[in-house]
Amino acid sequence: MRVIGTAGHVDHGKSTLIAALTGVHPDRLKEEIEREMTIELGFGWLTLPDGEEIGIVDVPGHRDFIGNMLAGIGGIDAVVLVIAADEGVMPQTKEHLAILDLLKIPSGMVALTKIDLVSDPEWLDLVEAEIRESLAGTVLEGAPFVRVSSKTGAGLDEFLGTLSKLLKNKPTKLDLGRPRLPIDRAFSIAGFGTVVTGTLADGKLSLGDEVLILPSAKKGRVRGLQTHKKKEEFSVPGSRTAVNISGVSLEDIRRGEVVTKPGQYQITRRLDARFRLLEDISQPLKHNTEVKLFVGASETIATLRLLGVETLNPGEEAWIQLELRDPIVTVRGDRYILRRPSPAETLGGGVIVDDQPKGRHKRFDKKIIAKLTSLAEGSPADVLLEVSLAKGADTLENLVKLARLEEAESKEAIEELFAEGKIVSLEKDYLIASAQWEELKTRTLQMTKAYHEKFPLRGGIPREELKSRLKINAKLFNAMLKKLFSARMLEARAKSVAESTHRIEFGSSEQAKIHALMRRFEQNPFSPPTVKESQKEVGDEIFNALIERGELISLSAEIAFRKSDYEKAVEIIKAYLAKKGKITVAETRDLLGTSRRYVLALLENLDSAGITKREGDFRVLR
Repeated sequence: MRVIGTAGHVDHGKSTLIAALTGVHPDRLKEEIEREMTIELGFGWLTLPDGEEIGIVDVPGHRDFIGNMLAGIGGIDAVVLVIAADEGVMPQTKEHLAILDLLKIPSGMVALTKIDLVSDPEWLDLVEAEIRESLAGTVLEGAPFVRVSSKTGAGLDEFLGTLSKLLKNKPTKLDLGRPRLPIDRAFSIAGFGTVVTGTLADGKLSLGDEVLILPSAKKGRVRGLQTHKKKEEFSVPGSRTAVNISGVSLEDIRRGEVVTKPGQYQITRRLDARFRLLEDISQPLKHNTEVKLFVGASETIATLRLLGVETLNPGEEAWIQLELRDPIVTVRGDRYILRRPSPAETLGGGVIVDDQPKGRHKRFDKKIIAKLTSLAEGSPADVLLEVSLAKGADTLENLVKLARLEEAESKEAIEELFAEGKIVSLEKDYLIASAQWEELKTRTLQMTKAYHEKFPLRGGIPREELKSRLKINAKLFNAMLKKLFSARMLEARAKSVAESTHRIEFGSSEQAKIHALMRRFEQNPFSPPTVKESQKEVGDEIFNALIERGELISLSAEIAFRKSDYEKAVEIIKAYLAKKGKITVAETRDLLGTSRRYVLALLENLDSAGITKREGDFRVLR
């Protein structure tokens, strides 16, 4: 499914040409019909001689509606630059041409309209020569010309044939499995509800799909799909699509938002991009200039930060970072336009290379410039690596989608990165750049070592503390530990992490304190000192170390037994139960010669350990 767009000066016959070709006039507003001037976006469709059906986006030509023009021109496969034979190249022709060049529209043609108003063939030749001169050095240099009259029908068949040849063998739009529909129009239909339209990109939408509208985060479901007023079960990338969405009111939607599927896109308030300033601009561009950003169907105010240069002169290019007033949805590889808000003029445009920069860049940081250059100009492997570095650990599927690579490209790229040791697999298809892995591994080992040095009597650093200090998500943390455990760089101990060689060792003074405490345990094995009394005698660190080493068994927050005493008590109780079948708290107290306090802690421990179970006032063997 292909979509073409029109461009050109106001009153040069764009809408009339579409009406002559399709039989339907794209102007739908009363004001547009009365003024004979397109204000809002118009849409139509037609069938080419080869049988292909294409959509048409008719954009306003008047400079006051350039924002509307930009909302519709993105995502098209080809453009028809419309120029009236009786007027030739006009101011808006030049601005539209500059925009088409900045957006790198894949292909196009020129329609020289209103030839019925020119009787002199030589005049038409002169106008055509002037146009070709204006097209030199742009994406439309060498584009085919067709002379037409929407009034008489002259040249319309030739126009369709030329357009058919232009689109022949052009690649179809990528299906990356993550659809996004920039909304260029929203309205309500009685009995159906909210309908939005746009040019679908990057994936399919199907009936019944749950959708998310960003950045407002409104959720809905696809109730109906139409392409060229035909009901469809699904819509494909590159098609003009109308989506009937249930669960969302018209008041909740605005132009520029994006229809997506949940969990596939993130909003952003910051962008890194390559930018070209137009040659005929009124003045050089300064750092921190306020601009209007147009990308997809969205429009927002942004602050432009120049990277690597102090100012930008007409015709020059530079790296920029845009700080956005409003959140938008866009991806790496999207093309954009910047305009000055006042006095209004198109400044230039370029391509987005990072839609989720981690922070505000230092303006003259050479590493940042090198990274952006690699993202923009590198091989598929370079791009995938830079995306991985920017995103951190992620699934291969997500990294490929963010890099916007085709399947064959991504397969070669990942094989190259593995072969060169630039990327590491933490788990199946869960990857991290080698440089980031080495940094994360080093930090983890250093934190663990420092913890051992600070707390030598502890078995290891608690897992949650380590994760919190590393400031990484649970999935990465668990995958990292699994890899370090398998390499025997670290060891899992209960709820902590330790160096494999770390052992709790007591000094002579500590041994003396432990010996004194153990004598007290030996004197009353089933009525030993409480946890609080033990901690007072040897200190918290030594007491916890005894628990860690298994020399003491914690029964509760207040009671601990020596390991040997605990095992002896268990054997006594099990032997009694084997003979009698059941035992009460009082019987256990008498059996062990201790108090109710200790017995309750012991029996509850045995219950939780699965040795006994409670039945009313009795315990029985489980």
